Amino acid sequence: MTEDLSAVANFLYEAGTLKHTARTGWWMAGVRQPETVAEHSWRTALIATIIAKLEGADPARAAFLAVWHDTGETRTGDVNHLGKKYTAGEADPRDITADQVTGMPGILAEALTELVAEYEAKDSPEAICARDADKLECMIQGIEYKAQGHENAQRWIDNSRGRIVTKAGNALADAVLKTGSLDWLRSALSEKQG
Repeated sequence: MTEDLSAVANFLYEAGTLKHTARTGWWMAGVRQPETVAEHSWRTALIATIIAKLEGADPARAAFLAVWHDTGETRTGDVNHLGKKYTAGEADPRDITADQVTGMPGILAEALTELVAEYEAKDSPEAICARDADKLECMIQGIEYKAQGHENAQRWIDNSRGRIVTKAGNALADAVLKTGSLDWLRSALSEKQG
């Protein structure tokens, strides 16, 4: 390969900052050290795979969209919904991606800008599944925080639950709400569910 990949290398370092970027909305629920954007995106990708498979969409594409859905937050940070009310103009993730891919090989830059545009347009089955996964992941995280004593997380649980649109996403959300956050461990240890 003869193309210069220094812009790609720079982006990979930039993407690493998401491992340290807190999801700030949780501070309002009293969570002192909330999950990072990278942690959120990882589980969102897993959930997107599941929802897409159940919906008859392409699970790999849905996961691909989910992995990339918050990469623009390397430039903006995670601005919670209240904070967005006060910003002069919310940055368009498509514009951020266009800046991030500057200098990358054309085939890669084009693929990534198209990917983020697809997610933002919400017009493919995979984008819809990835967006539902984003909401479901937030709901699950809220349940986990509530189990740790953060009662105010109920607002995030309720809001996220209300924004899921796919049949599979809704069914999965119902199942999650009926399941305790440690039921998986009890099952793995063959303990009685309580």
